[in-house]
Amino acid sequence: MTERAKLTFWFVALLLLIILPTLNVLPGEESWLYVSDFTLNRFGKFLSFAILALGLDLIWGYTGILSLGHGVFFGIGAYCIGMHLMLTIGTESVYGSNLPDFMVWNQVKELPFFWRPFYSFPAAVLGA
Repeated sequence: MTERAKLTFWFVALLLLIILPTLNVLPGEESWLYVSDFTLNRFGKFLSFAILALGLDLIWGYTGILSLGHGVFFGIGAYCIGMHLMLTIGTESVYGSNLPDFMVWNQVKELPFFWRPFYSFPAAVLGA
């Protein structure tokens, strides 16, 4: 890959990472430039699975080692971010409680102490 092709790739990637969220916020929903929340969420999922696939390809393709640890770390990271997102929606959840849904189903009254750091986004990213 030439130097020009690398620069072009990184320029387009950076442009997409800046422009897509901007097109979700700035234009009105009736504009043809508007990117919906669903599309932006789907793009984020595609990127996270692409990062997982690249990591697995690097370790399996170059070293020949089958790594099942990638799935474990991907799952732990997804759980940490999901827990943060469930805690930040507050009482807008399905059951109107500030607890995650599975805690409401199991009639848990308060959040365990070891989940309190997930209210903070930096702590959730650190756990991920």
